[in-house]
Amino acid sequence: MRIAIITENFLPKLDGVTRTIAMLLEHLQARGHQAIVFGPEDAPRRYAGARVIGVSGPPIPFYPELRMLMPRRWMGRRLARFHPDIIHLADPMLLGMVGIYWAHRIAVPAVAAYHTNIADYMSHFKLGALKEPIWRYRRFLHNQCAATLVPSPSTGKALEMRGFERIHLWPRGVDSALFTPTRRDPVWRREVGADDDTTLILYAGRLSHEKNLHILADAYRRVARPGARMVLVGDGPARAETEARLRGMPVTFTGYLRGEALARAYASADLFAFPSTTETFGQVVQEAMASGLPVVGCQAEGVGDLVQPGVTGLLAAPNDTGDFAAALAALLDDPARRAALGRAARAWAATRSWSDVMDGLLDLYAEIIRSPTLPLDPELDPEDLEDAKKSA
Repeated sequence: MRIAIITENFLPKLDGVTRTIAMLLEHLQARGHQAIVFGPEDAPRRYAGARVIGVSGPPIPFYPELRMLMPRRWMGRRLARFHPDIIHLADPMLLGMVGIYWAHRIAVPAVAAYHTNIADYMSHFKLGALKEPIWRYRRFLHNQCAATLVPSPSTGKALEMRGFERIHLWPRGVDSALFTPTRRDPVWRREVGADDDTTLILYAGRLSHEKNLHILADAYRRVARPGARMVLVGDGPARAETEARLRGMPVTFTGYLRGEALARAYASADLFAFPSTTETFGQVVQEAMASGLPVVGCQAEGVGDLVQPGVTGLLAAPNDTGDFAAALAALLDDPARRAALGRAARAWAATRSWSDVMDGLLDLYAEIIRSPTLPLDPELDPEDLEDAKKSA
């Protein structure tokens, strides 16, 4: 197969979306398929044998790590010359719109992967008035496609309730050879201020407001006790505020880690704390579980599909600092329970193979390619592209 991937988010940015796209490209190369990527202009020129074509655009004001990639007329010509069998759109917005238009123009099916609850982020950025317009826009784009790929059952149900059509589950795998308890490293623990007797709480992810880091910081203040320490792996616009909330506390900020360095951090901790309620999946949660960590999370979309309460971790009520603190305290004070939950978490995560997940997606690609393509919605017109650029 020949697969064109259009994404407004790619390397060198590190998050669940970019890791998933990278894993997809690696799998396509391993299975002998050809791919091309249209993505941000600062992305690598090639990845896993695929040509990456950069598209420019200004930073999004409230999320400067992402850019508003502006559709270009030459993009359709490059896409047509590649002769794709299917077009894969990752979280389509402006660039995704032109991808959908050209998919219909050259009579090639498109699938849209739903990775990020962008509309729900708006309240965290004090832009609540944009929430419903973004939902309507995203529903319009996704419903032009042959399938909307969702990472978790709870996200699929939420989208169906909002009128999204043709929902298909595309879960996430985890590299259980990379993320494993065997990477536990006493030297790393000492580097972050922990000795053999310290109970180390780990957070990994973007340090941003939509991750509910104020809940984590305030809960940690409530449960802090001798022998406990917290490490936050990641970076982002909420780092300064989070550092201020935790000033004077036993805490270490490492910045972004990746690969073996990230795996060592997971394995060297004792429990994983993740207060976000805006996840569609929560890849860091699955990586922590593969590393043998029990999880304290929130009963919310995405994370609630991964953590079995009382079996692999504990789930607190969403946005409830007291409940989150109580869950942390329960595991801080019970090392035997932490160990049992961690073993169960590792056993569950070890069954989540990336290879099986990606082969399932390739099967869906093949099924869609054999099916008739959807007609172009009369509302979707090339002039819409110019209007979208002007409004952005």
